[in-house]
Amino acid sequence: MNNRTLEKLRQMRLYGMHDAFKTSLENTLKEQMTKDQFIFHLVSSEWDNRRNRAIERAIKAANFHYNACLEDIDYSFERGLDRNQVDLLAALEFVRDSKDMLITGPTGTGKSYLATALGYKACQDGYRVFYASTAKLMSQLKIVKVKGTILNDFKRIERTDLLILDDFAMQTFDSQSRGILMDIIEDRHQKRATVITSQMPVKAWHDTIGEKTVADAILDRLVHHSLRVELYGESIRKRKTKNESSFQ
Repeated sequence: MNNRTLEKLRQMRLYGMHDAFKTSLENTLKEQMTKDQFIFHLVSSEWDNRRNRAIERAIKAANFHYNACLEDIDYSFERGLDRNQVDLLAALEFVRDSKDMLITGPTGTGKSYLATALGYKACQDGYRVFYASTAKLMSQLKIVKVKGTILNDFKRIERTDLLILDDFAMQTFDSQSRGILMDIIEDRHQKRATVITSQMPVKAWHDTIGEKTVADAILDRLVHHSLRVELYGESIRKRKTKNESSFQ
């Protein structure tokens, strides 16, 4: 009967419950619990299994370039970032409130890592996240626009709870990219949260976007009600290399 039960659990795709029940048959766990406790154990195992699989799917769909974890952020280097500030950001209130965040600073100061780590936390909390290099995203959207399928991509981006645009303003926007960026920002304004990282200070974005009217419209939506994280200092990798050399 136990084998039949396991098979039915597997066929119903109740994998968490299946594994928990199978494990209980291999040890004395079941005998140590009341019937209510054992049922709770099975249901909790299924709940955890589904949640973990949902997180895995969310992380895969987010398209992160690398793993990042808020707990692994290094605070030993002075760069305008402290643990209390990160703890507040980790609460993801800005995502719930559909606020934007602008993370700026020199190369190597951890802008992309911070944005990605927040993205991972958002996935764990059940939010839909999409990460993209700004230049690559613009290129991809220009291609699908020619194919006539851009509306599907816009809808996906619009529905995403947290959009991360990395390396923003690294190159000047052409007229087509400006239009695409304007559509993205307009669709998400005060509806969904967007995190933008950039080596360029915000005051330089206007010239990079180009075309005054469009640049004014985009920055008006991005800048005035956004959270700002301004990092500074030398590249962390370079500083770590210096420190290692000093001990040799």
